[in-house]
Amino acid sequence: MNRKHTLRGTALLAGASLALTGCTSIGSVGSEPNSTKSAKDMVMVTVVKAQTIPWFQRMAVGVKSFADRTGIDARQEGADDVSPEKQVQIVQDLIAQQPTAITVVPNSPEALASVLKQARDQGIIVVSHEATGIENVDIDIEAFDNASYGSEIMDNLAQCMGGTGQYVQFVGGLTAKTHMEWVGAAYENQTKNFPDMTRVETPIESTDDQGTAYERAKEVLAKYPNIAGFQGSAGNDVPGIARAVQEAGLEDQVCVMGTSIPSVANQYLADGSIDKIFFWDPALAGEAQLAIALILAEGGTIEEGTDLGVDGYNSLKKLEGYDNVFVGAASVAADAKTAAEYDF
Repeated sequence: MNRKHTLRGTALLAGASLALTGCTSIGSVGSEPNSTKSAKDMVMVTVVKAQTIPWFQRMAVGVKSFADRTGIDARQEGADDVSPEKQVQIVQDLIAQQPTAITVVPNSPEALASVLKQARDQGIIVVSHEATGIENVDIDIEAFDNASYGSEIMDNLAQCMGGTGQYVQFVGGLTAKTHMEWVGAAYENQTKNFPDMTRVETPIESTDDQGTAYERAKEVLAKYPNIAGFQGSAGNDVPGIARAVQEAGLEDQVCVMGTSIPSVANQYLADGSIDKIFFWDPALAGEAQLAIALILAEGGTIEEGTDLGVDGYNSLKKLEGYDNVFVGAASVAADAKTAAEYDF
């Protein structure tokens, strides 16, 4: 019996206004520099979770676009896996080079706190992404409110599951703060609004590796023959889960949703192994981080309503409870039909 319920439409998530257009120019950011250092003398480095992950390969496109547009020496660095220790070492090495700014997407905000303090003590601007509440940064920029994002994923998963049945949640790591916020908000939504659904385990770690997600999903399918839903958080979770569901011939019985990008998910969206993906353009997120660093380098400030000149980040909102965390409106939900509209 087909347990999936028809998914109607694929509107933007609540509050979203992003119209992704690949990597087109987004116009200039800021005005004449207030400092003595001109753009051509600035160096900005974006440190990502791992260079091997397609999500961050897309972010590199945005970093290059920013460099081409502004004339700033901007580049991206990252390790070959999501080891917090490797990321700390990369930042440590960068401090000695004295860049104008370091922007970072942390594997573990806690692990980075000390080395980021060292960077700021050296006068280096530090901007983070996917790290609400991280210590020792000038500004943290989020694509959206993380709680709303996680709750929206659960609304869609519950609709697909008909509001009943067993499900599990995957995260890249238990130290991945945004992943834990998404699954936490989703679980809270489920317990409050969908009492006939049951999360059968606490979040399962994938290390943001598609092969690991695949193996973990196979274990879940074997352990829970009545499993009806999966929520993935890391970009590699959803395709890894989908491969296991596809191999088991359960595309029509098991709902699979979560964060991914179209180029990775399309083959599984096509046959229903993935039902819907949620994402924001990593390229634009990369540009947004650097745009903030440039404003700060020029002596400007980030405030409620700041327009970064980047689609989805045109009127920043300060996240309640934090002095230096700002959110855009850059989230998108897509099914098999609408995912084809995006070229990454």
